[in-house]
Amino acid sequence: MAILDVLYNLMSLVFVLGTMISMGMSLTVKQITDPLRNTRFVMMALLANFILIPVAAYVLTLVIPLDEALVTGLLLVSLAAGAPALPKLAQISRVDTAAATGLMVLLIVASIIIMPIILPFLLPGVQITFWDIASGLIFLMLIPLALSLFVRARWEEVAASVQPYAAQASNISLLFLLVLMLVMNWSNVVSLFGSGGLIASILLVVIALAIGYLLGGQDASIKWVQSLGAGQRNIAAAMVVATMNFSEDPNVLVMIIVYSLITLILMTPLAGELGRRAKAAA
Repeated sequence: MAILDVLYNLMSLVFVLGTMISMGMSLTVKQITDPLRNTRFVMMALLANFILIPVAAYVLTLVIPLDEALVTGLLLVSLAAGAPALPKLAQISRVDTAAATGLMVLLIVASIIIMPIILPFLLPGVQITFWDIASGLIFLMLIPLALSLFVRARWEEVAASVQPYAAQASNISLLFLLVLMLVMNWSNVVSLFGSGGLIASILLVVIALAIGYLLGGQDASIKWVQSLGAGQRNIAAAMVVATMNFSEDPNVLVMIIVYSLITLILMTPLAGELGRRAKAAA
């Protein structure tokens, strides 16, 4: 199992870096920041990810009987936004990858600011600083993205030659991650049967997708960007908080891991179907 853990961590690193480098070397700063100049786009994203989805998660904990640890895990993922998989899902879906990358950056920065402020009220006793959440996200996501954008702006030919390899690494590592998550966490999934945790996770993913889509406006591509952005939660940020504050109760981590697995299982085929439809329409 130790070998699987090492392989999983390696594939996670390859996926995040591959996705960030691929996006950075195929887009410009202007393409990424243009959607963020749209006030409605930004406000709807913040409303969906930091108000409506946490409220939906809280309502689910009232409706579905859950252990305290499972409630904690669900609330943590509901408030953590800005997943590194968002640009990749947008690429698979053939929707606006520049808007998806800009949305990811927006949600990461917002999560770094909002989570340490809101979590102590949502989960009394939680102690978390801005840097606890920011450090990993900045070094693994924002800095590689920024460096890739710089290379793209300065040496376009170099970026064009490197980008396909980064994209391929991202695609292959995503497939490995799907298999590894199923193999490594199957017992965790089974343990949630009868607890309500599994159905709560599935419902929250579906509700989050619907919230993002309904708030996405008139443009079909942007509607799906918002939907995918809302459905994908920032598992890394949630894991940081859980590890630092709830290490004595493994069920908190189990809930977060299972939610991440459910997200991949539901959203990867959805992205594939959207991509097939877009290709057929084109």
